[in-house]
Amino acid sequence: MEFLSQTYVALRGPTGAPQTATDTISRLADRLSPATLLADRRAAVQSLKGLARDWKQDVGERALPGLLEVVANDAEVDADIGKAALETLNILCDGEEAKELGFKHTDFVLATDKTVQTLFALMKDENFYTRFAGLQFISTLLGNRRQVVQGYFLKAAGGSASVMAVLEDKREIIRNEAVTMVQALISQSADIQKVLAFEGAFEKLFNTVMQEGGVEGGAVTMEALACVDGLLRFNSSNQSYFRETPLPPVLCSLLLFPSNLPLHEAAPQEFALQFWDDQKVSNASLVVGIMGMLIGSSKGNSTQEVSAFTRCLVEIALASNFPTPLKTQALRLLPTNLNFPLSELVLTPYCPVPDTNGEEWDRLEPASALDALVELALHGEYNGADSEKRLKEGLELRTAAVAVFENFVRQDEVRLAILHGMLPAEDANPSEAPPITPLLHCLASPPSSSSTLEPAVVTSTHIATLLFAHILRSSPRAKDLARNITPPSLQSADTSGGNFFVPADGAPPPEPEPPAEDDDDDPPQALLQILSENLSLSSLSRSRADTSERESREWDRLVVAYLCLLVQWLWEDPGAVREFLNAGGLSVLVEAINQTSEVDSIVPGLCAFLLGVCYEFNREPGEITRATIHPILNRLGVETLIGRMSRLREDERFKNVGPDAVVLPYPGAHSQLQHGVGVVGMKGSESEKEREGEIWFDWAFVDFWKSNYYTVQRALSTEPDQLSSSASGQSLETAMLISSLRDVIRNQTNEIEVLQRQVKENQKPSNTTNPDELQILKDQVSSLTSQLEASESKRKEVEKEQEDLLVLLDEVTAKRKADKARLAGAGLEVSEDEADEDEDEDDEE
Repeated sequence: MEFLSQTYVALRGPTGAPQTATDTISRLADRLSPATLLADRRAAVQSLKGLARDWKQDVGERALPGLLEVVANDAEVDADIGKAALETLNILCDGEEAKELGFKHTDFVLATDKTVQTLFALMKDENFYTRFAGLQFISTLLGNRRQVVQGYFLKAAGGSASVMAVLEDKREIIRNEAVTMVQALISQSADIQKVLAFEGAFEKLFNTVMQEGGVEGGAVTMEALACVDGLLRFNSSNQSYFRETPLPPVLCSLLLFPSNLPLHEAAPQEFALQFWDDQKVSNASLVVGIMGMLIGSSKGNSTQEVSAFTRCLVEIALASNFPTPLKTQALRLLPTNLNFPLSELVLTPYCPVPDTNGEEWDRLEPASALDALVELALHGEYNGADSEKRLKEGLELRTAAVAVFENFVRQDEVRLAILHGMLPAEDANPSEAPPITPLLHCLASPPSSSSTLEPAVVTSTHIATLLFAHILRSSPRAKDLARNITPPSLQSADTSGGNFFVPADGAPPPEPEPPAEDDDDDPPQALLQILSENLSLSSLSRSRADTSERESREWDRLVVAYLCLLVQWLWEDPGAVREFLNAGGLSVLVEAINQTSEVDSIVPGLCAFLLGVCYEFNREPGEITRATIHPILNRLGVETLIGRMSRLREDERFKNVGPDAVVLPYPGAHSQLQHGVGVVGMKGSESEKEREGEIWFDWAFVDFWKSNYYTVQRALSTEPDQLSSSASGQSLETAMLISSLRDVIRNQTNEIEVLQRQVKENQKPSNTTNPDELQILKDQVSSLTSQLEASESKRKEVEKEQEDLLVLLDEVTAKRKADKARLAGAGLEVSEDEADEDEDEDDEE
């Protein structure tokens, strides 16, 4: 009864008269003095805890110093008073309900490092309540003033050992709370990340993940993996240390993928086919993200670990039932300098059996990773099973596949090998064409002649143009080869979008019988001619008055696809310009430009740009010359053409495209069923309709267009007999050299950006470190700054070298023309193109 009587006196006063809450709190705060009995202090703390939520400000003003003294002096010897004091302090500093008051109390607690030192020392106490309440209080302080707590932690004696102790606590509640606290403790602090990593945090965290069931675990698994990610990301020292541990293969095993799987062996079915829920997706996403981070930071080193991670990501994206977001993430994490043998790796794709809700799967015919990648880009997941829905999620996966393909064909030998595969063999019969590839089929197929244009076909054709543009861009040799591609007849080609078969259903389907030869058939057309005709047919269908708004938008996208590919193909390729003009391309462009529409700005703008490209690079003899096009430019009006291009630049469908933002939301998706078109394949829920997306441009084209816009603008204003305003007259070697110099500048710019980020990362923790660590950081910043200055200097030297090269090129060109003029004056033979150049020079003079 002594406790009750003491509490009664504290609340009612010695005479029994009622008193206010403020008076009560003051009396209780007085009892926190070390001079009082421990039992009195315990009773006072417990009473203050009950008052803290409703009277947070009063308790903080009067009792906060006493509570801190109790934690420092009594918590270690009396678990009950320690628990009550820590919980009361946590209530006072919690900022969920009263943010400013919580920050005020936190600042008082952190005025010195004494409390933080005490809290981490208490972590060694194995009492459940002391550890748990202490961890919660540290998490609250980190949430309010993280950098201050981090600075105190680095000075705390045995702080890292205390953290390791709670991470390996056998009691799940303690361990889980410790993982939450560590996640906040390591945030944006490279020093703490290093300290904990070398103390064994990786091992402790992976033990937690395995105890919770791997990626099948719950939120604790997710937080532990997030801690691993936080220890590694932006911390090259920890990444190097992690690679030296036995832990990297564990990342593969978490996804059930063998880390030492030979290239010629198929991935196990237990990896490829798994059951998924939202929590497992979140957990697996963290594992995939860590793999991608380690691949990206490997600096091109083809270690066994990098090879295993890369293959795992490829298998996830191309031959598994992993959810679509994970597949997209896996593709986006593949490095830009991808040197993985996609064409040599044989995959075993799977496809869901219809009407089984994803519980049964068929194993498909083995295919190379490159073929599977192209198939995914062209037709979507599982051979286009849901391509009609055209959800934004699915389109993002397909554009991620396009980006991987772009990186894969950066080397000339790769793109040339792909193009050679589309050409007939040198010793083949001229009448025999090579088997048509899915990419070539999508490119060369004519637009739909039916009353309704299928959205899936539009998307496949559009993506095919993106893939082919990546093969041709910035490669004169690739463009030369592409002009020789003559696709065979498409009448017998499989238009289903794939060439896989299901072994479980029997043997492969019989080869289709070759079509009977018709002596009256015209010879096959070149691919460039077919694209020109498809553009013409699409433009005619686009202008029909009986099409709905949705179908008109589909025709617009198809026209845009053809125009973007042709712009990049014809750029700096006079031979391709000649073929396009001879195929009737000029009339198609002029007609589209003449169409006046306040709504449509993309198609006329692209047509004006392509017309400028044709005029700029029309340098070979033909029926349509620069002199032929010049009057047309005058009739259309140069200012009008430039205005058309400017409107394109301001169009939201163009402006909103970025390196990671190719898929745009479809406008007004909620009203799509009001139109008669596009109902097929849209039977999903309303949320599916709202998540529909569309593609207009990829970032590669937007970047190309921005880089060459002013060149085309200047070209439209030149006279027919003037020299080209671009580098079209340069030799192949010169063009390749300049392109190489530009690549060097681009790479050095990227290196400078990386160095600048490292400088900033090292400067961030400098405010919360001790003098010795601060000096180390200053030395690192100084070193990085020196490297940055050296890179800047080197980049400027390369730019100067490029400028000197261009000046030298002009001098050599002028000397060459003067020599030709002397030869012609002496009566010696001069080739036709040389004579034309001389005439142009004379007209200019």
